[in-house]
Amino acid sequence: MMKDERKEQKRKEAFRKWARQHAKLRRNLRKHGGDILQSGNFKSTNSFIQHGSVSVHSHSIRVAECSLKLEKFLEKLGIHCHERDLVRGALLHDYFLYDWHDKYSHEKLHGFHHPHVALENASREYQLTPRERDIIQKHMWPLTLFHIPRCREAWVVTTADKYCSLKETLLERKGRNKNRKKSENHDAKDTG
Repeated sequence: MMKDERKEQKRKEAFRKWARQHAKLRRNLRKHGGDILQSGNFKSTNSFIQHGSVSVHSHSIRVAECSLKLEKFLEKLGIHCHERDLVRGALLHDYFLYDWHDKYSHEKLHGFHHPHVALENASREYQLTPRERDIIQKHMWPLTLFHIPRCREAWVVTTADKYCSLKETLLERKGRNKNRKKSENHDAKDTG
């Protein structure tokens, strides 16, 4: 087998492995949070932007997937989480149901107040476990200084949320800068 064929074969196998893992993550999301994923209010979060151009809906699913990946890593270290609570808390952590970019739709200082609003909204629709409540209410730590996560599932979601938020924000900025440079190059060609 030639070198290029081996490379291609390795690339295809890596993709198949990723696809299997991703399918397993999605199955776990549906298994533990299918009712949330199908609810009208959760679906409505598609219309609210969270970071850059990423919707609250997409962000919440990303945080749940990242939380599951962190859980698998911790499991290898002998640290176990309640997967159902982890998934449901992650899906509902930003369940505030308004556009936080619209200054008239909510209290000021969204970052400080939205965990409480999300918890109230989720409590009205779902029977939350103490772990799920801890995840939702405390995911903004350390910004919400006195709301320290008490269970490991809340720590996992808090970490996953910070990672996903940073990634979404930086990738959006990178994309904007790339588009701006393309636009400037295009404008320079038009005037030159």
